[in-house]
Amino acid sequence: MKKTLLIFLLMLTVCNAQDLVKPAKVLTLNDAIEIALNNNLKIQQATNNLDIASSTALASYGSYLPNLSASAGWSRSQIEAPAGLIADPIYRWVHVDADSIFGISGYRMIPSSGTSISTTYSAGLNLNYTIFDGLNREMNLGKAISDNEISKQNLLRTKQAIIYQVQSIYLTVLRNEQLVRVNEENLKRDQKQLEKIVESNRVGAAPIGDVYRQQSAVAADEYNLISAQNVYNKSIADLISLIGLNVSEDYVIRDTTIPFEIDSIELLNTPQVQDFDNLFKRAISSRADYKVATENKKSALFSVISAWGRYLPTVNAYAGYNLNSPVISNISNTKYYSWGLNLRWTIFDGFLTNQNVQIAQVQKRNAELSLAQAERDIGVEVKKALLDLESAKRQYEASVRNLISAQQDQIVAESKYNLGSGTLIDLQIANANLVNAQASKINATYNYIIAKRNLEYVLGEIKY
Repeated sequence: MKKTLLIFLLMLTVCNAQDLVKPAKVLTLNDAIEIALNNNLKIQQATNNLDIASSTALASYGSYLPNLSASAGWSRSQIEAPAGLIADPIYRWVHVDADSIFGISGYRMIPSSGTSISTTYSAGLNLNYTIFDGLNREMNLGKAISDNEISKQNLLRTKQAIIYQVQSIYLTVLRNEQLVRVNEENLKRDQKQLEKIVESNRVGAAPIGDVYRQQSAVAADEYNLISAQNVYNKSIADLISLIGLNVSEDYVIRDTTIPFEIDSIELLNTPQVQDFDNLFKRAISSRADYKVATENKKSALFSVISAWGRYLPTVNAYAGYNLNSPVISNISNTKYYSWGLNLRWTIFDGFLTNQNVQIAQVQKRNAELSLAQAERDIGVEVKKALLDLESAKRQYEASVRNLISAQQDQIVAESKYNLGSGTLIDLQIANANLVNAQASKINATYNYIIAKRNLEYVLGEIKY
């Protein structure tokens, strides 16, 4: 009975433990990018700015339509005066020169309370339309369209920047994971070698100094592994924080679409510095920030014309239809119609229009300078990206050759030591060179991938 109860409690404990331990979520690169695009605050701000620009553009289109307003009202007035008698006219037919007319034949005095009350009901429709306002309406529309395009391109560039940041940190996580594996393999190899040396020392085939020296190497390997694991874990935390997830949860960073090796064909097709002219043209046609600078220049031109348009007159048309009556049932008996044109021309405004024109022209020149600076910056960025990519390619090719040599050197050094013709120091040097070569190849691999992603970002061709 006790045994059965113990087994039951053990099974219950295991089941509860399984319920408490949640499997870590797997994050691919596309998953991380999608989450970052949804959670990033800068993207949300850029989206809000686009909404504002779109509503402004719609309002600019609406300025070409007339303004129609309806009104209705009720009013009541009361006059207080001293009480007394007032003369009330008496109307009747009277004879004047053989003719009969209806008129006042006399007055009668009637008492008055001194209070007079009047009520008015009104309703109406009014229409106003701007015929010409000194090109201000046309320029506002053009500026609103440019501002809307600027907001679109700013949103696009913000998304591309976030995507590149996620790509860089995600690849850094994969790089650090590979470095952890290299340190784990090196620790296992040195631990295995320590076991052999201890056994050789036990039978008198190896000096005690080799045991101590190998124990020191194993301790150093453990230290390096702990450091590599810490760097790896912190890089995961950086990635999780960037994409806006909870850093307290566990995630597995894995993406099978990202290679651990660089294909030889891909290396052959790597863009060269000699391709700068073509790539620069691609960047100019694709970069969202360059399009922003172009639209800013157009918007500044619209502002100049709008400011100059203040020298011109404005013409407005209006029409009205109104009803008015002291009795609401008779409100449609009396109708008022009105229509007309208004012309307004500012002859002198104390040089205010001249000042606005000068300011707009300076802003236009600054926008032209900003466009030229953007073109220069793009050229420098493309050149640097090509240099980084070419350097990463050459470093990768050198790291492959270095790794092959280090692997062969380690095999030879281990064989010599096992045969007694080599020293432990030579073997440890060969092992250290192998670890460095493996780490160099890993770094070169991911540096090349990041350099290619950076070139895509610089060209403005990041897709999502």
